[in-house]
Amino acid sequence: MIDMRVRLPNDYRQVSEQEMASFYGKYNEVLDVYTKGPTSTKQLINNLNENNIDLAVVHAEYEFGEDADELNKNVATLVMQYPNQLRGFGTVNLQRLIPLSLIKQAEEIHNFGLKGINLQPIFFDVDPLDRRLYPLYATAEKLGLIMSFHTGVHFSLKSSIIKNNPLFLDQIAVDFPTLKLIACHGGWPWIAEMTAVARRHTNVFIEFGGLDPKYIGLSGSGWDTLFTLMNNLLSDQILFGTDWPVMTAERAIKSWERIGLKKEVLNKLFYENAQKLMEL
Repeated sequence: MIDMRVRLPNDYRQVSEQEMASFYGKYNEVLDVYTKGPTSTKQLINNLNENNIDLAVVHAEYEFGEDADELNKNVATLVMQYPNQLRGFGTVNLQRLIPLSLIKQAEEIHNFGLKGINLQPIFFDVDPLDRRLYPLYATAEKLGLIMSFHTGVHFSLKSSIIKNNPLFLDQIAVDFPTLKLIACHGGWPWIAEMTAVARRHTNVFIEFGGLDPKYIGLSGSGWDTLFTLMNNLLSDQILFGTDWPVMTAERAIKSWERIGLKKEVLNKLFYENAQKLMEL
């Protein structure tokens, strides 16, 4: 089993409690993020072992102005400590969109041995189609790095969700047809758009971290269009992710197993698609 999205433990992040409380205020009301307390590497590894997860991908959660280079170094250090259980995605500085700097960061991420780049432009009021980001996408495509994007709803009240409609992935996929793209969190509430983008582009993958899958299989929840195609046409483009510690692996796994996906589709969701995507 492969968890395609877990957060970098707090013992590898330089974040004050004040910063976290400020950013996660509304998140805490909805997802109980902040009151879960500081997370540790020991807790992450225990979570993987207790739930028989063979591999997890640690994302540099760059959300409110941390040092992107430092986050990348910390992800790489953590992955090197647990090479049999962890892989990593780095990030880039979204506060200064300087193309040459973004290219350099992508090259450093590749040199660290990380597998991709995690972007959450919405939290910096950055349009993912900003042309200053295009050299980054081109570099990632050239180096074989995966690009993952926050899509859909979020609960920070510091920025709107308007630009998080996953339709932006369609344009990126058109312009970079061999670049592997992940839509994190599934793109809700724009599920029809998310489904259309994935059907158009086989290099677009959908990951569901931070969600309880029981709602994905619940009729009328807004996920219906995507859920219908997960059992057939989109079965090769779905990825298991928890966004630990937002969602525990135990809870996510049990929910996925109860919502009516075919056994062979669950196998693709839990590990086969991730194996192919990351060329493991």
